[in-house]
Parts: sequence; structure tokens; C-alpha cells
Amino acid sequence: MNKLLKLAMVLLLIAACKNTAPKSEETTTPQNETTETSEWIYLFDGTSLEGWRGYNMDSLPPGWTIKDSTLTFDTELGLEQNYTGGKDILYGAEEFDNFELYLEWKIPEGGNSGIFYHVKEGYDGPPVVAPEYQLIDDENYANIHDLVGYNSQFGAEHPELLQDWQKTGADYAMHVADESQKQLNPVMEWNSSKIVFTPEKVEHWLNGKKLLEFVPWSEEWQAKKNSGKWDNAPDYGKFKTGYIALQDHASPIWFRNIKIKKL
Repeated sequence: MNKLLKLAMVLLLIAACKNTAPKSEETTTPQNETTETSEWIYLFDGTSLEGWRGYNMDSLPPGWTIKDSTLTFDTELGLEQNYTGGKDILYGAEEFDNFELYLEWKIPEGGNSGIFYHVKEGYDGPPVVAPEYQLIDDENYANIHDLVGYNSQFGAEHPELLQDWQKTGADYAMHVADESQKQLNPVMEWNSSKIVFTPEKVEHWLNGKKLLEFVPWSEEWQAKKNSGKWDNAPDYGKFKTGYIALQDHASPIWFRNIKIKKL
């Protein structure tokens, strides 16, 4: 009988411990996961082009489409119409100021594109007004395209080569990527990029590695802006809010999992 009483008391103690377990262990983790997930806004989820349109346009220019759940610029489709306008596109449903932007992309041999932010319309195109995270085929681009004429105007010592400020991950024509941290996958393989923007610091990431950081609108930033490339673009980089845009550079390009988090 005493043994039965002792066993009953042990079972009661175990049940009491379970019932008095801290509630945070039961509820905090799922709530945090839900909150974290809800912070992301998908600009492209693989199923819809809602919100996307051409720069200075009400609709998408020819060539941009969804294929295999990716946002694609198809050069063959782009040439099917007698179209002479620009083909850069933007997510026009909302402007963003401080953010973390994430996306995945791949390009073909000799490919070139870019990611713009704080884009404003009414200009010839995003490059003259908005900072650009450069996307390009670092390895093969200069072997396929003649860069001498373009690069010579900026005093390049070897204008035939792709310059550091033109390579993937660079803040185009402003801040170069740290090559020691760069892990760029070969052409036609997926890469992931991240841009973090705050008034205190901007960061460019590639495949989980931080390539650069800078302080926007600082004295150093102003000096780089005034170094020659943007002489004919007085409004370059001055806006503190704007659209997210993607560049057509006359080559195929693939994007997926485009999402943004407000900071």
C-alpha cells in the first residue's frame, strides 16, 4: 500500500511540473517566427507580376514575363514588337526608404543587369537618378563587349577591361566590392543578393558575404559623386525614398524570391 501511495505521489509531482512549465517556452518561438515572416513583403513570388511596370510607363515593356516561376527578360520576346522605349522595370505599388532587399538572380555569359533603389520617374532612366547594385558576368563580359570607348572617357588605365566599379556587387561607379569576400557563382547558376539601406549605413551582400558598406550622403559619398561619372546627372542618389527597379541591358536575366523588409 505504501508503495502505491509513493508511486501516486511521484506521478502527481510530474503532472504538476508539466502544468507549471513557463508559458514562454510554449508560445514565444512560434510567435517570433510568425512575426519575422510577416515583416517581409514579396515584390515577386513566382506567380504574379502585379505591381510591376516599365519605368515611366503604365504597363510592362515587351520581353518581361514569368517563366518557370522566375521573372525573366526574354530578349526574343523583346524584339518581336516595333518598340523603341526603355525596358527597365520597377515595382510601382509602393516606394521604400529604409529597407533590407533580398533577391536571387542568374545571368548568361556576357550578361549585364542591375538593381536600383530610391528610383524616381520623369528621367531618361533609373541610372541617372538611382544607386545601382551591379549584376554582370565578371569573367566574360570584357571578352565579349568592347569597353574601350566607354571606359576611356573616365581615364581608365586599361579601358579594355571591366573596371572594379563595374563588377558584380559594386555600388555602380561609386563603391567597389571587396573581391576577397566575393563568391560569385558561374554564369547560369543562381546567386543571392542583399541590399541594406539606412541613413547611417548601406550594405551590399552577395551569397551570404558582405562586399561593401558606406555612409550615404556623407562627405566621402559626395566626393565620389562629384568625381566625374555623374557630372550630367545632378539628381543622382539625392532621393531618400523611391521605387525598386530592375535593369534591362539587352541580355537575358532571371530573378526570383524578390522580397523586402522595411527598417
